[in-house]
Amino acid sequence: MKPTTIGAGALAAGGAGVGVYLGLVTGAVPVNLGVGRTSRPLGPLSIEIEAPPETVFDVISAPYDVRAPRAMRAKVTVLERGTDMVLAAHYTPVRGKLQATTVETVRFSRPERVDFRLVRGPVPQVTETFRLIEQGNGTLLTYDGELGTDLWGLGRRWGDVVAAKWEAVVEASFAAVKAEAERRAG
Repeated sequence: MKPTTIGAGALAAGGAGVGVYLGLVTGAVPVNLGVGRTSRPLGPLSIEIEAPPETVFDVISAPYDVRAPRAMRAKVTVLERGTDMVLAAHYTPVRGKLQATTVETVRFSRPERVDFRLVRGPVPQVTETFRLIEQGNGTLLTYDGELGTDLWGLGRRWGDVVAAKWEAVVEASFAAVKAEAERRAG
């Protein structure tokens, strides 16, 4: 082979690798092979909020409401709506202008629980639960879940990368929920 042919092949392979990576990260190319599936826990995380569970629940469910705040519409789009569940696209900044899109079902059990199940995203399986536990005049908001990946060890490493970002997003959401719920309970 000529050196230019080798270079062109390497460039094409590198470009394909970058394309697959970007597709995985953004959720544009969901991979669900069902081969070598492994799971890892998400959380547990918790935060104490000085507001009643009903108020905390209202803050958590606000982005999915018909009258969602304008600021939240850039982060969440409801695709389908039922009586106690929505199908929603969530948008998460990854790096620079790069944005991940996940599609999840969100089931509401007022005022004690919100369950999430991944439909499309950077990994084939995620289930999560927010629990709201009344304590005194406030609420203990807890989070736990499970993240599943395919392809054995390679998938586990990818799952660790995704889980770190996923949990950081949940922690940021918890901080925002706490601030807004306590402001409303003021």
